[in-house]
Amino acid sequence: MLEELGIRAKEAEKELMVASTVEKNAALKSIADALVMNADEIIEANAKDIQNGIDNGMSKSLLDRLKLDRERIEGMAQGVLDVVSLPDPVGRVLNSFERPNGLKIQKVSTPLGVIGVIFEARPNVTSDAAALALKSGNAVILRGGKEAINSNTKIAQVMRQAVKETGMNEDVIQLVENTTRESSTALMTLNGYVDVLIPRGGAGLIQAVVKNATVPVIETGVGNCHVYVDRDADIDMAVEIVFNAKTNRPSVCNAAESLLIHKDVAKEALVKIKEKLDEKEVELVGDKEAIDILKDSKASDGFEIEEATDEDWATEYLDYKMSVKIVDTLEEAIEHIYKYSSGHSECIVTESEDRANEFMDRVDSAAVYVNASTRFTDGGEFGFGAEIGISTQKLHARGPIGLPELQSFKYKVYGTGQIR
Repeated sequence: MLEELGIRAKEAEKELMVASTVEKNAALKSIADALVMNADEIIEANAKDIQNGIDNGMSKSLLDRLKLDRERIEGMAQGVLDVVSLPDPVGRVLNSFERPNGLKIQKVSTPLGVIGVIFEARPNVTSDAAALALKSGNAVILRGGKEAINSNTKIAQVMRQAVKETGMNEDVIQLVENTTRESSTALMTLNGYVDVLIPRGGAGLIQAVVKNATVPVIETGVGNCHVYVDRDADIDMAVEIVFNAKTNRPSVCNAAESLLIHKDVAKEALVKIKEKLDEKEVELVGDKEAIDILKDSKASDGFEIEEATDEDWATEYLDYKMSVKIVDTLEEAIEHIYKYSSGHSECIVTESEDRANEFMDRVDSAAVYVNASTRFTDGGEFGFGAEIGISTQKLHARGPIGLPELQSFKYKVYGTGQIR
């Protein structure tokens, strides 16, 4: 079954790689219109997934990640239209030069080919990945999790029909409807058909792909993201940044999971941050210093927190939970991040330009912030239109994976009869 999808994707790729920008944009506009026009059917399919999630005890945060309503579907459509407005990455001359023998050489961007995407309970990934792949000249084979199979199937049907109506081969977008582990393994080993595989999901999924895939992989990142409140921080600003980074959407990879606070401002900052996080009933675990500060500040049960373990410092909770550590120096904060970070996104809140610059230069993550929420690590927020995932590796792609990251290149060499 997977091989058949691969054969069809390779055939569609041949047409798509030479499609004009006008043709690709027409297909994307058709997809955007179709998503909105078929919103009721998509919501109906999504309702089945939501009910199955409830029946299987899915957490509130994961149910939120899974849920589609008209507003979110309109957001998916807008994401597709945002890709339309972006420059076509295919065929860009990246470099050109002439050799002493007269050969004229151009380095030109080209599509990767067939992209496989394995993801979990995020049905919006279906349209985001398809839109980016299509605009960048790549055919895509999508394999979502069983939690969203009804939603994904309907979205894929809508997109394929929309593409077909513009005269383009609908096999530029394909969905693996079999959600067994065997289908996932088959996609990871579909050599000769899949040119690159991108996993998007939790640590378990990503590591399974990295360890088992025989096709090339762009490793997207688990997000153990940190916010460090410096001794020179604006405390009120820090409160709002931490609250947004943790609670805006706790189930996504750019949500903050760990809070570091300099000892000089720890008493004031931690109490204010905890009071704000209490609005969303965020559970905190912390070191002894954090526990003592909150114990001394109020006697209410709401200020009692459990002691953090080594596992807590390294955990991506994807929920209303956060670890807290009080540090003596900026150096200690950076060392803690080096030890436990997943290399996704980190933030320093400070009014000191020197300390901000030191943090920015020394912290080695895909995105590093001064006085801004980690929630901005996102293809749309970076102006990329959408994203297939956030890469935490350093080869080929790092950070939000947008159109440029879905390109390879080739050399075009022009001669006048030269021989060697």
